[in-house]
Amino acid sequence: MSIELDNKAREILRKNDRGGYTIPTARLYPYQWNWDSAFTALGLSTFDRDRAWTELELLLEGQWANGMIPSIIFRSDDPDYFPGPSVWQTQTSATPPPLIPSTGISQPPILASVALALVESGGADDLQRSSQLIDKMLSWHRWYQTERTSAAASVVATVHPWETGRDNCPDWELGLSTMTIDPRLEPYVRKDTEHANPEQRPSKEQYDKYLSIVKYGRESGWDQRALTDTGPFLMADPGIHFILLRANRDLLKLAQRLNLSEQSAELEKYIELGVQGSDYFWNETIGAFTARNIVSGEYSNGFSNASALCFYADAGTETQRIKTIENMQRIADKVDYMMPSWDPDAEKFDPQRYWCGPIWPQMNFIISTGLDEQGHNSMAEDIRRDMALLIEKSGFYECFNPFSGEGCIGADFSWTAAIWLAWASPSHQKMAA
Repeated sequence: MSIELDNKAREILRKNDRGGYTIPTARLYPYQWNWDSAFTALGLSTFDRDRAWTELELLLEGQWANGMIPSIIFRSDDPDYFPGPSVWQTQTSATPPPLIPSTGISQPPILASVALALVESGGADDLQRSSQLIDKMLSWHRWYQTERTSAAASVVATVHPWETGRDNCPDWELGLSTMTIDPRLEPYVRKDTEHANPEQRPSKEQYDKYLSIVKYGRESGWDQRALTDTGPFLMADPGIHFILLRANRDLLKLAQRLNLSEQSAELEKYIELGVQGSDYFWNETIGAFTARNIVSGEYSNGFSNASALCFYADAGTETQRIKTIENMQRIADKVDYMMPSWDPDAEKFDPQRYWCGPIWPQMNFIISTGLDEQGHNSMAEDIRRDMALLIEKSGFYECFNPFSGEGCIGADFSWTAAIWLAWASPSHQKMAA
């Protein structure tokens, strides 16, 4: 069966190819998404390394002059997707405008870690390709430290739930609950609920608030400091924090391979800031790293799959890591498959609604990677095996119900196919052994 699924995964990646970049899935997500493309490159690298690097290079074509790599790059205006380039209006309101229309926010910076993985599994050609990208990747990491670091907390912040990649996770209710919907918000028609079950998607009220933030960004000329300092939403996300800390560590390894001393020194400073900032997320009440409202200082009240990324970032004290594992074991006892995106003991858990409970393949991959590196090999393997079982049971869906194993939201999903090829497939495991 694994050979059949290997072939199906490669077929999905080829089918979703749009000429050098890969869409997540047809109709529902018809553009190039930032962290989707990075994970997709891992899968592509198992059968076409040149195409894997092209995926990353085309993602970087959308980089802004300030260093930001946006969450979505719009190379067309597809009527199947909302909100598209005509809503974000970065070409007409941002100064200077991006070279390609895009969103005005970013996404978790997994790119450098993927680039290092390609280098470590490849040869001289891969190192050469990485050398053409490293300064651009460093410029993005620098943008996080300058444009997205809040003076109120001295940690990297997020100005929109979409920027976290965990769009409607209950974490963000702390920030959304104090927001008001802009009364001047234009009428709109959602497209996501036409292509996916509305019961599995964010609510209308959430969407109104998401679009109110976009309206603020557009009217401020996509001034990134204004979004961070005075925007309507400001929270600290452990997901972005830990993924960035790991990405800084990985980019430092790449810089050292390339004998880049200046870049290495800059990255060492960012790593130190990331290590120091980890304590900001520690929620003693539940014994976990959780999201936090920067304005009020209030912690989120649930363990998310982002909480489990402290191992991936090599962050936290021994006590904090022990408590994190205890939380993960508690959750494992309550579900049939690991690792749900939200705590089944917390308010607003929903096993079928997007980031309120379902399992996400790309998150399972990096959670398991971190656990394995930090010596929690049994739990790491349990998470990998669960991911394989879910795909074998339901196919290549965007996410999965942690009880039934049913696939949720988008089918024939690129990052699920990629994660299968690069990590979950028994064929890959045999090769790695």
